[in-house]
Amino acid sequence: MLGLLAAGAARADDPARGERLARQYCGACHAIGRADASPRADAPAFRDLHRRYPVEHLAESLAEGIATGHPDMPEIAFPAEDVSALIAWLRTLER
Repeated sequence: MLGLLAAGAARADDPARGERLARQYCGACHAIGRADASPRADAPAFRDLHRRYPVEHLAESLAEGIATGHPDMPEIAFPAEDVSALIAWLRTLER
């Protein structure tokens, strides 16, 4: 029984889950893919974030809610397992 529970549990560092979260919560403004344009011109493409700083540095902001000077960006605080999945996915874009 325990094995079934463990097998069914989502991995916190699952990049596919992180991509789904990014598409759901961020894709309306930010480019999520490797070559697409951001729907909102002033929203940075996620594939470029690692060029600005290590993506691991986003973990705290994702957990507490990223606050920007941009009034249209919602402040979303992700639970720890979602933060891990998002960071794992962002790392795949560095390749």
